[in-house]
Amino acid sequence: MIVVTGATGNIGRPLTQALAEAGRQVTAVSRHTAAVPEGVRHVAADLTEPAGLKPTLAGAEALFLLLSGDLHAAGAGPADLLAQAADAGVRRVVLLSTLGVVTRPFGSTRIAMRALEDALRESGLEWAILRPGGFASNALWWAESVRAHQVVAAPFGDVGVPIIDPADIAAVAAACLLADRHAGGVYELTGPAVITPRRQSEVLATALGTPIRFHELTRDEAKAAMTRSMPAELADDTLDILGSPNTAELRVSPDVQKVLGRAPRPFADWAARNVAAFR
Repeated sequence: MIVVTGATGNIGRPLTQALAEAGRQVTAVSRHTAAVPEGVRHVAADLTEPAGLKPTLAGAEALFLLLSGDLHAAGAGPADLLAQAADAGVRRVVLLSTLGVVTRPFGSTRIAMRALEDALRESGLEWAILRPGGFASNALWWAESVRAHQVVAAPFGDVGVPIIDPADIAAVAAACLLADRHAGGVYELTGPAVITPRRQSEVLATALGTPIRFHELTRDEAKAAMTRSMPAELADDTLDILGSPNTAELRVSPDVQKVLGRAPRPFADWAARNVAAFR
């Protein structure tokens, strides 16, 4: 049995589906009750309370660990989840980390994630670590303004990074969970090419068959919008990357090709699959 945390998100949903289609028994874990594929067991659990996950891990052979905000919640002890997994007899853990532990290692978010990576390496478990960069699904931030006004509003319109389709992250995660050859692998995951916000708006317009206007926000305007849903420190951190990506953040990684035997999907594929969110 394979346990998937964050199972109802942009990565967890396709990962759960892929594992179920591969004939594996899957337990999908999320904070709230949610629909899951037929034959998949769902468990509602709070990952900031690792003891509560112990019954779910019983009998599991592998764990996909996606912590997101749970990594930084008050009282969270993410390394405790690794101890729980080891105690339950889990053999393999695939951790969703971030490219930022390499490209910008000194922010508080990356320091905490790097500590978790180190704890996993020292846990005695088999492991693989996935380090994605920016996500194609971040374009969903624009969905409301596109639906209402046919406008994409974003800062740094002509500065891009090689964003990755979350479905490709899920496919790599499935491979690492299912195949022994990926044990000990650290994979940097990007899309196939650098793409700017302005170009993303053009791709969305093509997918919709409707013109979309691009409106470039100032950094201050973007920060004001972002801090409605994230701490100011994280907003500044994100804007630093979006506005001035370094050489490592601009690099197109070969690792999706290495694991899956195919190139990563372009943003146009993500847009075509998710076009309904913008209508």
